[in-house]
Amino acid sequence: MLDERLVALHEENMGVYGTRKMWKAINRAHPHDPVARCTVERRMRALGLSGVPNARSTRTTRPAPPGVHEPRDRLERDFTAAAPDQRWVADITYVATWAGFVYVAFVMDLFARRVVGWRVSRSLRTDLALDALEHAIWTRSRDQRDLSKLVHHSDKGAQYLAIRSTERLAESGIEASVGSTGDSYDCEQN
Repeated sequence: MLDERLVALHEENMGVYGTRKMWKAINRAHPHDPVARCTVERRMRALGLSGVPNARSTRTTRPAPPGVHEPRDRLERDFTAAAPDQRWVADITYVATWAGFVYVAFVMDLFARRVVGWRVSRSLRTDLALDALEHAIWTRSRDQRDLSKLVHHSDKGAQYLAIRSTERLAESGIEASVGSTGDSYDCEQN
């Protein structure tokens, strides 16, 4: 009886409902005969029913175009520093807000695990990473810190390999370093 209801309900909804929506719909349609979520999940699996996955995803790393010169990996997965302003890591993430997703670019000093520069934007553009870098350089320069022995490490995203970003690093005497795409700061290594 439950199997017949599940198949009919799945067909009524054009086969897009997954377990959670099917569970709610079946209990809404038959309030005097409630079914546990795990039962719906088990029966749907046995019947070969599944929902359509959400195809939307948020990307934070846009690969650089082929042929772009990449600096070598100077950290080699050693995310430690003996003193401040020796090694910075940079990355971009996204945060869900009531108004939608916003992107957050940050630069972190590995010695103190302190964010020294950051920016927030509604769009993922090269300026976002560059603005975070500028913020980091400005805050450390304001504190009269020496950045001449600094390594700036990021992933291979286009934001970090853009000409403006690499020129700004060179202009400040900061050495660029890139790791593999998507994992400039691997928390599992600490």
